[in-house]
Amino acid sequence: MTKFRGCIDIHSGQVKQIVGGTLTKDDISNDDSTKENFVSTKPSSYYAQLYKEHKLQGCHVIKLGSNPKNDAAAKLAIETWPNNLQVGGGIKKDNAKEWLDLGASHVIITSWLFSEIEGKWTLDFGKLKQISDLVGKSRLIVDLSCRTVNQNGLKWFVAMNKWQTITTNELSKEFLLEVSQYCDEFLIHAADVEGLCNGIDEKLVEKLGVWCPVGFEGKIVYAGGARSVQDLDKVKKLSSNKVDLTFGSSLDIFGGELVKFDDLIEWNKTN
Repeated sequence: MTKFRGCIDIHSGQVKQIVGGTLTKDDISNDDSTKENFVSTKPSSYYAQLYKEHKLQGCHVIKLGSNPKNDAAAKLAIETWPNNLQVGGGIKKDNAKEWLDLGASHVIITSWLFSEIEGKWTLDFGKLKQISDLVGKSRLIVDLSCRTVNQNGLKWFVAMNKWQTITTNELSKEFLLEVSQYCDEFLIHAADVEGLCNGIDEKLVEKLGVWCPVGFEGKIVYAGGARSVQDLDKVKKLSSNKVDLTFGSSLDIFGGELVKFDDLIEWNKTN
């Protein structure tokens, strides 16, 4: 069933909300091209504690870059609510089990899964099987965040490398079904609308409902553009009650003026 899920996005060691399409450089550089909608003065533990108090299940912590401060902030969050928060960003076979041992409920993996073949990046199912076998299908989330491509009609292709590299993998019923054999959930940012607060990608949400593999109802999390509590009703209807929704820059706990956190908690209770 559709529900609100929480997020903690970490960049340069701080909880932030950014415009997804502007995340072009690693946060260990001095590059200032990343557009920030919000930079919190509170530690990651504040948000983890808030989610814990409201028993908000399935929240994720995403490290946006390789700055060592991001690891420290992510660890602080999962120490605050151990075995309940999902952790992603820079996860690969070498460190996935470490994050689970530290207290993450799941690891979220994206870029490491892809291999370059003849100059094009594509999901490597050999790698996916390796990490699924290592950590267990029930503790693995695959990030299939995407960008829109107008290719004989509107299509969505998985994007990696901070959403800057478009892969050969088109989102479809068949693709989601194949990947679902190895993981427990999907996280899907609509990168082109992420952080803009201009509304969700309704066509993508509708498609995700249609493409949802059997058993993945409530295990697909959509992010990008949510700007009102009514967007939960919209996602519920469009996806036939199969897709969950997360809010970022529009939310009051992240400096937004459009959506109140308490209203989202109340929506979950009444739905």
